[in-house]
Amino acid sequence: MADEIDIAQERIDADMAHRIATRTVYTGISATECECGEDIPEGRREAIPGVQLCVGCAERESLVRGGVRRG
Repeated sequence: MADEIDIAQERIDADMAHRIATRTVYTGISATECECGEDIPEGRREAIPGVQLCVGCAERESLVRGGVRRG
């Protein structure tokens, strides 16, 4: 019979597997300029192939996807 620690570990493992399976995979040609007009640095374009957003816009998009809204 599984104890609480085993059950918790199974949940953690299932969550990790889900996050890995649904992660964003970047491919393609990176934009040199974000939709907001800011330049996307070369280092970011090399690190994330196919990147289309600057750091600020990417962070805002991530927060919106996570359900955070501006007040």
